[in-house]
Formats: sequence, C-alpha cells, structure tokens
Amino acid sequence: MRSPVFDRDCRACPRLAGFLDDVNDKYPDYYCRPVPPFGDDAARFLIVGLAPGMHGANRTGRPFTGDHAGILLYQTLHKFGFSSHAESAATDDDLTLTDCRITNAVKCLPPDNKPIGAEINTCNSFLANELETLSPVSVVLALGGIAHRAIVKAQGLRQADFKFAHAAVHDLGNFRMLDSYHCSRYNTNTRRLTTEMFESVFAQARSMLDN
Repeated sequence: MRSPVFDRDCRACPRLAGFLDDVNDKYPDYYCRPVPPFGDDAARFLIVGLAPGMHGANRTGRPFTGDHAGILLYQTLHKFGFSSHAESAATDDDLTLTDCRITNAVKCLPPDNKPIGAEINTCNSFLANELETLSPVSVVLALGGIAHRAIVKAQGLRQADFKFAHAAVHDLGNFRMLDSYHCSRYNTNTRRLTTEMFESVFAQARSMLDN
C-alpha cells in the first residue's frame, strides 16, 4: 500500500489547525483544510511551493489558485505546454495539467504565510512520500528556499551539499531539482523575479524533460 501524500483531515500541527479554525470562522465559505496536490498523478514535473495562501489555495482548495502568485505560474505552465489554460480560476473549472503536478512543502495555511520549522518537519513526510512516486527522469521545481530545503530534507540529504540559487540544478539521485525564486507578489513587484527569469527556468525544465 502506497504511503499517503496527503491527509485532508490532518491536524498534526496545533498552531496551524487552530489558525484554520479561526480563518474558517471569519470566512465560512473558504476551503480551510490541508490543500491537496493538483495535477497529473503520473507527472514527471513536480512543482513544490511553500504553503497555501490565505485568499488563494486556502480559499479555493487548489494550489496557487485565486491569488497573485498563481497568475504568473499558470500563465507560464500554459506557455510551456503543461497546462490546458493560462488561468486557474476554481476547482470546478476544466483546467488540467499534463505531465505536471503542483504541491506544497506545507499543506496548511500558516499565519503570515510563515510556517515554523516544526510544522515544515511534520508535513515533510507527505512530501517525502510524494517524491517517492516520481520516476528517475523527473524534474522537481522548488519555488523558494523553504521548498528547496524541504525537498532536500525529504530525501534525507545534507543541506550543506545543496545550496539554493535561482536557476540552479541539483542531482538528488532519484531526480533532478531545479530552483527558482518564488512567484510571490513581493518577488514579482520588486522584480527580484521577472517574467523572463521565470520563463527561463521553465524552458530549462522543459529541455531537461524532453532530453
């Protein structure tokens, strides 16, 4: 039996569980649960984000859906042939991903978008189980340093051997990891991450998968 990559009813992190309850009281129509991975179950391209956004994935129940970070992500996925549409609006739209899946290092919304170390560690077993489903020719895209470190931890590797850097490629043995700055509103507004920089990373991923 395959180890679980997601638990919709998980409440293993008291701070996150309590925060989701508070948010649900304020926004009763929001999803307010651990957000499941989205996309192709047999994908060779796995994108790992940080955690659900308050008014994005935590509202809709789909990663990077309904918030600013998802705008650039889904546009880029569509441009490189991974997504059927350039926009992810809601879980009941007809968007599909091809050879691609999106997940998060932490499945629950954290206060101020900042999970603490214990929460990242607790959720890491789900990520580790998901990484085990990948084929050896897969590429994993880490969106930001926290996702990068969570992937390294999930593989049982030394952090010191794999330093995060935008557009860096790391051979983790079972797959290759590609780094990118997170497509957050802050990073795009400050131009730490431009559309051209982000698309360049996806072009790199596409080339790695095709070759």
